[in-house]
Amino acid sequence: MSRARRRAAAPPAPAGSRSVLAGFLSLLGELLITVGLVLALFVAYSLWWTNVLADRQASARGDQIRQQWQTPGTDAKPAEPGALDTKDGVGFLHVPAMENGEVLVKRGTDPQTLNDGVAGYYTEPVKSALPWDEKGNFSLAAHRDGHGAKFHNIDKLNNGDAIVFETKDTWYVYKVFAELRQTSKYNVDVISPVPKESGKAAPGRYITLTTCTPVYTSKYRYIVWGELVRTEKVDAKRTPPAELR
Repeated sequence: MSRARRRAAAPPAPAGSRSVLAGFLSLLGELLITVGLVLALFVAYSLWWTNVLADRQASARGDQIRQQWQTPGTDAKPAEPGALDTKDGVGFLHVPAMENGEVLVKRGTDPQTLNDGVAGYYTEPVKSALPWDEKGNFSLAAHRDGHGAKFHNIDKLNNGDAIVFETKDTWYVYKVFAELRQTSKYNVDVISPVPKESGKAAPGRYITLTTCTPVYTSKYRYIVWGELVRTEKVDAKRTPPAELR
């Protein structure tokens, strides 16, 4: 007897077996749909809702900083100048090409700090200089996705673009001069006082922006370097430098 005839001659599966199989497939389908929905919600939370929460928190902190700057000091308790390293932040980063508004800058690059929707300056493994230091590298990190994603558009920066840092009394204007689109996350030389991979060989007043790459991963780091070109004193109206108008 041929194989086709044997299959035709075989007795049909019991109705109960077919019912169990159909029930199992239905349950499996429901589970897959549920898992898909959970994953979609998790992605939405990670890439959208954490941005909302971080932006709210960073905005509130930023408002506090600006209020402190406007509060006159007293002999008993002078108002803290913007240049001091306070627990709330040291100033605001403005990068027009990244279209990210103003970014509060705080001390440290640990997740607890950066998850608040801010940029942080390095304290380790290489200690960052601060903009008002005579020489050094003001090195910063921020998230590229989620938790504010303040450096999401870092790839839009080109040589000559402005990076402006604002304190209570001074605008620090930097210009981008080099980038490194992908490097190991263990490459600490990129935040050295003299970042030689940028092409610089002598001490200066540099700024370095670092974040994760490719987008939605943390496998490598994306680096942008700038150099201070001038400073401007903040006037009574707090008029921004030309690069921000």
